[in-house]
Amino acid sequence: MTCPPPAPPETPPSPREGFWRRRVGSVIVAQLSQGVTPDRIAFTLALAVALATFPILGSTTLLCAAAGFALRLNQPIIQLANWLFYPLQLLLLIPFYRMGEWIFGTPHLALSIPQMVERFNAGPLRFIADFGVIALGGIGAWCLTAPVVVAVLYVMLRPVLRAVAVRVSRARESAATQRH
Repeated sequence: MTCPPPAPPETPPSPREGFWRRRVGSVIVAQLSQGVTPDRIAFTLALAVALATFPILGSTTLLCAAAGFALRLNQPIIQLANWLFYPLQLLLLIPFYRMGEWIFGTPHLALSIPQMVERFNAGPLRFIADFGVIALGGIGAWCLTAPVVVAVLYVMLRPVLRAVAVRVSRARESAATQRH
């Protein structure tokens, strides 16, 4: 009676592997290996990117957690994407507010991120009074764009993730046949 040879130890990621492969790719491959479908991951990523750009700072982690819970989405993937796309939220904050002003016809207000942070630190209630209407306009603009973003990203990510799933499946089958 012979025992199968021990599995080779997993090699740690080399420093030459890129950030995306180590931090993002490994999480996605792990989820695919655990049976999460590529279509589900594509939807989770697409929704996470849209939620990560919601124009209220400090709200996206809770939004992603709630959406993940309500839609039974993968929390590690949705939160990872939310974290990765935080800079995009900062870039789109003022454009969403401006778009909201344009859509809803509210008066143009001079805005800058440092000014908004300073006003918030001076007094949260005064900040809400000063910027509440602008924020609501930004949320309205985001509500109009988010479904389009989710749809486009889903259509783009689905074939890529399906191809990755095929590679993961083949690698798993190859490893299984080598053990026997």
